[in-house]
Amino acid sequence: MRIVFMGTPDFAVPTLDAIVDAGHEVVCVVAQPDRPRGRGKKLKSPPTIVRARELGLRTWQPRAVRSGPFVEWFTTEMDADVAVVVAYGRILIPALLEAPRRGCINVHASLLPKYRGAAPIQWALIEGERETGICTMQMDAGLDTGDVLLRRSTPVDPNENGPELWARLSVMGAEVLVDTLAQLDSLRPRVQDHSNATLAPLLKKTDGRIDFSWSARRIHDRVRGVNPWPSGQAGFRGGVMRLHETRVVEDDGVLGEPGEVIEAGKRLVVACGQGSLEVRVGQLPGKPRRSGRDIVNGARVTVGERLTSLGDTP
Repeated sequence: MRIVFMGTPDFAVPTLDAIVDAGHEVVCVVAQPDRPRGRGKKLKSPPTIVRARELGLRTWQPRAVRSGPFVEWFTTEMDADVAVVVAYGRILIPALLEAPRRGCINVHASLLPKYRGAAPIQWALIEGERETGICTMQMDAGLDTGDVLLRRSTPVDPNENGPELWARLSVMGAEVLVDTLAQLDSLRPRVQDHSNATLAPLLKKTDGRIDFSWSARRIHDRVRGVNPWPSGQAGFRGGVMRLHETRVVEDDGVLGEPGEVIEAGKRLVVACGQGSLEVRVGQLPGKPRRSGRDIVNGARVTVGERLTSLGDTP
């Protein structure tokens, strides 16, 4: 097939590679414009553009996708069978959705209709899902509302974090997309049950705020979902401690008020509204990431000190 590939982050790179390996012709790789990155704020190309250049593929990073030269090319000159869209990060107008002969196929990292939106992996973890997956979808003008073509599920480990699940689903997405293209003539699209839809909006900095009145499991799931950004956040000694990795502590009979440090030795353990939580990797203001034990030793944390909630969190 002649394919226009539209994707921006590293999540989309395995799918681009899989399309090429399967023998399809990639007409063009479309991604968002270069952005300033790092302390020097130097412009850096998206991972898909870097990979496309390595493969010798044509690239386009339009600033406007509602009008202008890109839209004119896409709708009148592209001559593609299908557009494959993987975390492109822009809303496509109907004229673009209808331009390829077989329309636009999206690779979405959730079991639709759950977690429609830009951050399905993160919100699945935050909500404590024990199963997620990949759907390929025939795109329409709605937000991830199109008919599902193929669906594949996978269990989620209770301690799996955002980057780990992101990496697994990126590979799974590539596999499901190639299977979708191979079966496109025989697949029967399935209408989503819109009454069961949930949303997964982009994370905000405040989504990392921890409330210690929650259960240890709920806090742990929040920390997993907001890793690496914005990370879990708790008040400590007038500043903010970032929680990068936690574990739910099996009930050992030790009680404390929510947020109270109940163990400060070989590990750092904090009481929660229900159960307790080990801070395995944390970060104090102006300091690098450290293990809970190193935080205890370096900051001289003592039993009875408090980690506090920073405000309302949904």
